[in-house]
Amino acid sequence: MEPITELRGHALPLAISDVDTDQIIPSDWLKRVERTGFGEGLFSEWRQDPNFVLNSPQFAGSTILIARENFGVGSSREHAVWSLMDYGFRVVISPRFGDIFRNNSLKVGLLPVQLSADEVSQLLDLVTEHPATEILVDLESQRVSVPSRSIEYRFDIDPTAKARLLAGLDEIGISLTKESKIIEFERRRPAWAPRVLAR
Repeated sequence: MEPITELRGHALPLAISDVDTDQIIPSDWLKRVERTGFGEGLFSEWRQDPNFVLNSPQFAGSTILIARENFGVGSSREHAVWSLMDYGFRVVISPRFGDIFRNNSLKVGLLPVQLSADEVSQLLDLVTEHPATEILVDLESQRVSVPSRSIEYRFDIDPTAKARLLAGLDEIGISLTKESKIIEFERRRPAWAPRVLAR
């Protein structure tokens, strides 16, 4: 997992509320067994409309997605997070997230930033009118800012999740930080006990 400290980038304005995981990645895409290649399926049904914002060349290469309330609600599919990351998004900003979506995001390195509805509306309006606007997301200071407009908002995040994202540690990475202790524990176990590591 890549560490997240500070991200500068352009944003895609998705001015839609109640975006569920089936809309993020339709169920047709869930037959894949690997975690890559889901970017192609991101909002695939909506992308059939040529006027859908993701089809707009002016927002190509965006690394930040801004959406209205209740982003990522619905089913618990991890594929929704994988598709956003595979497409190139590193941050999603919304007034409210589905709980499971937020947890899935934090586990694999997609940063869900929760701002107030008014703050999100201001960012949506700004980015829609000025697509080249650069947004800075600083995880260390827990701030979202628009340097060219002297705009700055603060966001909250669970301290444990923040530390993991800053270090680039997923759950496997956390376990591997204790590898020497795991190996020592396994060496001291009775020979008849089940083993985690090969001899």
